Amino acid sequence: MSARFPGFDVLGQAPHWDQVTAEVVTARCEPPPGLRFFTAAEQAAAAALLDQLTGQRGAGVVPLLAMVDARLAAGETDGWRYADMPEDGQAWRDSLAYLDKDASLRCGCGFADASDVEQMALLQAVLDLGQQSWHGLAAARVWSLWTRYACTAFYSHPAAWAEIGFPGPAYPRGYKNAGVGKLEPFEVPDAEPSDDPVEGEA
Repeated sequence: MSARFPGFDVLGQAPHWDQVTAEVVTARCEPPPGLRFFTAAEQAAAAALLDQLTGQRGAGVVPLLAMVDARLAAGETDGWRYADMPEDGQAWRDSLAYLDKDASLRCGCGFADASDVEQMALLQAVLDLGQQSWHGLAAARVWSLWTRYACTAFYSHPAAWAEIGFPGPAYPRGYKNAGVGKLEPFEVPDAEPSDDPVEGEA
């Protein structure tokens, strides 16, 4: 997924994880099941939205749509919601419909059929509203809903772990070289390290 950690294979660490964890993580790399929550009309908008939020742009390395769909179909929420928001599933349905409505007014097409630049502008407009209302919902709440689900799905996938050089769960092997810039023997150094100083360093 990224050239920042060349040669790094996070799944190569699976033998060092406990069996239950290994099974859960490797299952995320299997072909996703069919969609059960989103309607056909919602799928395109949801896929485009999730790709915009994570920067995948259709690359499809992490099956975000399938992962979010499965979570919503199973009712696996964060266990809480804002009092002024509908339940997560309904909030997803409503907000996707509103995105399509905005896209139709601005671009003459659905959100998924809008250009990349137009999609970004439509999302930026929602973000810029902050606590103001967007189709009767607090825009910031909608943004929180989208990004929570997108980030949870994206960063639970081994492909995303590989992108950031994360070798997976520490249990039961553990880590012995704690500290900034200190790598374990199984870790790979960043090929594109940032020039920005780390907090606390001179």
